[in-house]
Amino acid sequence: MEEIHIQCPYCLQAVTVLLDTGVYEYTTLIDDCEVCCRPIEISYTTEDGVISSYSYNSIEGNEN
Repeated sequence: MEEIHIQCPYCLQAVTVLLDTGVYEYTTLIDDCEVCCRPIEISYTTEDGVISSYSYNSIEGNEN
């Protein structure tokens, strides 16, 4: 497992996410923000047990 720090796309708070580095290549998962509980889609790539890149975004429709 590897810890990353992201900014929630909804509430803009800093949150910590644990990603499984035991998976290989490209992985996508949904994790809820620990502050506002809204879903965040996180995609990442692992190489030799280390996260080589990641991205994240909201998965809900138009936010007002």
